Amino acid sequence: MDKENCSSLTEFFLLGITDNSEIKVTLFITILLIYLTNLLANLGMIILIRMNSQLNTPMYFFLSHLSFCDLCYSTAVGPKMLVDLLAKNTSIPFVGCALQFLIFCTFVDSECLLLAVMAFDRYKAISNPLLYTVNMSSRVCFLLMAGVYVLAMADALIHTTLTFRLCFCGSKEINHFFCDVPP
Repeated sequence: MDKENCSSLTEFFLLGITDNSEIKVTLFITILLIYLTNLLANLGMIILIRMNSQLNTPMYFFLSHLSFCDLCYSTAVGPKMLVDLLAKNTSIPFVGCALQFLIFCTFVDSECLLLAVMAFDRYKAISNPLLYTVNMSSRVCFLLMAGVYVLAMADALIHTTLTFRLCFCGSKEINHFFCDVPP
């Protein structure tokens, strides 16, 4: 593809959920309540698991990281979506869009990989309960989590790099409420 046909973009415009101003206020309040509930529930889960010594097991270690991933990808999208519901200017800089996409992809990928690790953890607990504490030591749990985050970041970097290297011709509008690649 010729580089001359590509124009450099400095920003995108997120079209959002609706143009109806009456619905926007209701949506804002509803989404804000859902976001705050999500934030408090996930933070509560993380704090509860960290503070209770009886919950210092691999299952709860992974569950706290699952809450962390959910918290992070909700926070990558939620605040910008809430601002755009009430703002007249719904633009997002090109770099901001790429960063939002990277963070969202990283933590969604982490959540998917973490669910596989949690299934492996339960498999080890059921198939060989006497060796479970040896097989799933804190070192193994740490290495599994490090692997999850490294693989998720690598996958997200690949997707983000390839997506934002494309030529964006035509409209600068994204028919969505956050920076995402359509299916």
